[in-house]
Amino acid sequence: FLLPGSLFIELLSKTGLEDNYRNKLTLSTVLEINANTTSDEPLTTMQTLPGAFLKKLMMANVNARSVKCPTTDQEVSYYGVDNLDNDTDSSNVINPLDLITALFLCSDGFLQQEMVQKMSMCQFAVPLLLPNCDTKQSTLMLWALRDIVKKFRPSSQTATKAFVEERVVLSDIPMVSFVRLGESSLSKCQILNKLLSNPQQYHDTFVHHDMECGNVPQRISDGLVEISWYFPCGNRNIDMFKEPVAVANLRGDVRSFEKQFSFLCQTSAAVYIFTDDLKADLKLLKIKDTKAELFLVVNSQRKTFRVDTLKKIITNCRIKEKNVIVKKKQNDAEFVKTLQSSVADIIEKSINQLTIENMSTVARQSKILVDEDSDECQSARKMADELTSNIKDTIKFKDKQLPLQGQVWKEISQLEKERCRLRKAGDQDIEHYKSSLKKKEEELRKNICQVGGVMSKVCWMETWWIVEKPSLLWNQLIGGGRLKVLQSTGIMTITGRSYKSSVTTS
Repeated sequence: FLLPGSLFIELLSKTGLEDNYRNKLTLSTVLEINANTTSDEPLTTMQTLPGAFLKKLMMANVNARSVKCPTTDQEVSYYGVDNLDNDTDSSNVINPLDLITALFLCSDGFLQQEMVQKMSMCQFAVPLLLPNCDTKQSTLMLWALRDIVKKFRPSSQTATKAFVEERVVLSDIPMVSFVRLGESSLSKCQILNKLLSNPQQYHDTFVHHDMECGNVPQRISDGLVEISWYFPCGNRNIDMFKEPVAVANLRGDVRSFEKQFSFLCQTSAAVYIFTDDLKADLKLLKIKDTKAELFLVVNSQRKTFRVDTLKKIITNCRIKEKNVIVKKKQNDAEFVKTLQSSVADIIEKSINQLTIENMSTVARQSKILVDEDSDECQSARKMADELTSNIKDTIKFKDKQLPLQGQVWKEISQLEKERCRLRKAGDQDIEHYKSSLKKKEEELRKNICQVGGVMSKVCWMETWWIVEKPSLLWNQLIGGGRLKVLQSTGIMTITGRSYKSSVTTS
């Protein structure tokens, strides 16, 4: 339950989400059209912010994270020496990360999945480990991430101009993680945004200090691990990396979140540690069961920087000298190139590659909750296994179980088109020709009626479950990577030049 006076309950109360912590927000509620959703009234209170964010997010508006109430003292000038003491009113503002964290904690599984899908479309980083500062627990958002599918062209397909389509939770691509230890003068999130963007297509994937409300202190989102992906499109002039890579980002000081750090060290190919605090207690870096290669990222322009101190850290923490990245007298653009080169090397030689689905095992071992362990998800998984266990040949299964949508229906569609176009009538009497087409169509419809009354146990169970739990069944079946009835191209497809969809890079 919620402890009175806690930061969490205080923030939920201010944003009007207190009741939704137990009675979760649902997707149907968010998609409901009413006077509030169609109104463009200006935001006046903190309680209007969650609704405004969700409204913009459901429209895939890239400005969804820029929601704030106008300051109450708008007429006060902040220019000039006489106004140096004036400060903005922070009572009606909230860090976007806090708002996102609160909404995920107050939403059910279907709404979480839809939010993640829309955030991914907007090229926002999405939660991988969601913290709950009230229970001090983190949750791996496996179920919420199941619906994300990405298309890309790896370097192996550049010559063929083919694309690969994959569900991200099943994709075994390397993950590199970024954390902060103590104080750091380098803006980790801004550097990550530049790392994932080419100069012509910069995007704020991760919320940073210079974004709207990004400078507001975080209250409940410390410990949040966000994830985003970079997928190449096959154009050497645009691609920052030749192969796909996942990028994870831990919010807050890593010394306060050892469990999350341990998880990242076991699931990542590399962990980049940003720090200026070279005299801090660095025993955290001496983790024994780490499978990730550790990198130290420091700024030599700080007055506290000492080469001898840095060398001691390298020796004591057993970090390779080549794994120390120092920002010298260079601008961010040059420094990002150095970092990109390092990440590219990691991607090329990466051995530790885990799918997000397989990360659930590591999460359970680390005593991190997994959202798919809920009773509802487990029962859906059991039903999905039963429905898909006998599917061997997709085409034969569709012909047998879905007879109304096979060749007969295709022929009826062709006859209907011909009745309108009359392209094959030739010298025949038009009315006689139309009558013959009508007769053929009626005969085919009679055949459909004869086979339509037969429904196997599998189809009956599928129909019942779709009615009962539509989104749950869809995502469990398709997300499980087995049933290809609803997505005949399969979970992973390689398609040639005729593919018309655009490449997604995020």
